[in-house]
Amino acid sequence: MTATGAVWHNWARTEQARPLRVERPRSTAAVQRAVRAASGSGIPIKAVGAGHSFSGIAVATGVQLALDDLSGLIGRPTADGRASFYAGTRLRDIPRLLAPYNLAMTNLCDIDRQSISGAISTGTHGTGASYGGLAGQVRGLTLITGDGEILRIDDDDNAELLPAAVLGLGALGIIAEVTIACVPRFLVEAVERSEPLADVLDSLAERVASADHFELFWFPHTTTALTKTNTRLPGTSARHPLPFAKRWVDDTLLANGVYRAACFAGTVMPPVIPSVNRMAARLAGNRRYTDLSHRVFTTERSIRFREMEYALPADKVPTVVREIETLIAQRRWRISFPIEVRFAAADSLWLSTAYGRDTGYVAVHRYVHENPARYFAAVEAILIEHGGRPHWGKMHTQDAGSLRALYPHFDDFLAVRNRLDPRRLFSNPYLNRVLGP
Repeated sequence: MTATGAVWHNWARTEQARPLRVERPRSTAAVQRAVRAASGSGIPIKAVGAGHSFSGIAVATGVQLALDDLSGLIGRPTADGRASFYAGTRLRDIPRLLAPYNLAMTNLCDIDRQSISGAISTGTHGTGASYGGLAGQVRGLTLITGDGEILRIDDDDNAELLPAAVLGLGALGIIAEVTIACVPRFLVEAVERSEPLADVLDSLAERVASADHFELFWFPHTTTALTKTNTRLPGTSARHPLPFAKRWVDDTLLANGVYRAACFAGTVMPPVIPSVNRMAARLAGNRRYTDLSHRVFTTERSIRFREMEYALPADKVPTVVREIETLIAQRRWRISFPIEVRFAAADSLWLSTAYGRDTGYVAVHRYVHENPARYFAAVEAILIEHGGRPHWGKMHTQDAGSLRALYPHFDDFLAVRNRLDPRRLFSNPYLNRVLGP
């Protein structure tokens, strides 16, 4: 189906575009036809899923391929747990699709609105020092290249392209199908606690190493860290989920409803923000529960915000958090949103933010009605100083000149780009900045 272009906004309202036309393919063949038509007309073409990237990576200046209708499980999973999905399948739908086969994704990010192709193409990740990002779970792709050909990339076909194509930023082609290595369904026991920030940072390496999945949140203007330690359990273990009423009060009423009102109040009266943050840290409280993995890993986030996130060598995280704490105090800024810290294992994907090193992620946010520019710029300087690599789907200011030094295979990736999209059919202003024209 084809429609004339209207104004498109991403979720965070940081980017917008008015594509020449919007197409909604329902099959891999339909994606191929759209790419060939765009190529024949010399019009750039970009795919978009949920629009949950904060950067301009999915901005379409020509043809926008909306992947909402290209969704679902393709056939049955294999005996060894490999499951193939159409590219537009939302992460939130995958647990339901895998449930009849008693399978699950190895790890998930904390927001599940993204499409599977968008999540892997931007380096989206969860947390866990022994677990990589979502792209690390990919075992194969079906890609439509710049000449309109269908290219299968997996262990048996074009395997040399896997390290580039799995996390390809949308620069190598349009992903139509994704094959994931799944695991037997499992449960997760979550332990959430409020603890002194100083104690958590002092013992951070030990906590991360001893837990299956560990993350922390720190609300500026407080001395409290909210920690979440997740332990993987067999799928046959007993479930002890949060009661519906408590989950609704904690995660819907307080974490989203009340906190949204508090953030808005902070834009009108910034001096109230420290009190609001202290209240938020107190309300978070302590809780323990056990549930299916996807119900523990993911969180409902309905408050709109802007985000910048950098990947650092894991051992740099305590120093960086302390420097950000000092920065906020020295500048006397009033920052309402928490700083989020997560971890991931090293991997071998060429443009992965965790390439070649065990990684800690530090993310900073601002409420949608607040200007993030000065805060993000000052924090970004700290992150860059410590060898940080920006998340491809989050806000940052780096370009090809600075990024080349951070990725040993940067030029190898560009060579693959030249091979698969020599006419830059899949480019846009963001990719021109981070990869070069």
